[in-house]
Amino acid sequence: MHKLTLRMDTELVNSAKEYAALHGTSLSQLVADYFADLTRQTANDEQLPPLTQSLKGLLADSKELIDEESYKKHLEDKYL
Repeated sequence: MHKLTLRMDTELVNSAKEYAALHGTSLSQLVADYFADLTRQTANDEQLPPLTQSLKGLLADSKELIDEESYKKHLEDKYL
């Protein structure tokens, strides 16, 4: 494990500390998780075909997620 020193605006650091505390984690873990996610996304993005990449995340952004039972009912109503 390595120590990392970052220079950031004081208000940003304080806001990040508050966010970390509200989510039950440390600022160090928050930054480590962000870096891990960032590098994982970059690696995954490079492997996806362009069409798939353009569709990535569309469902996750949906405001109304449909559970499995609702989807089955929709299909029954549509096709039966």
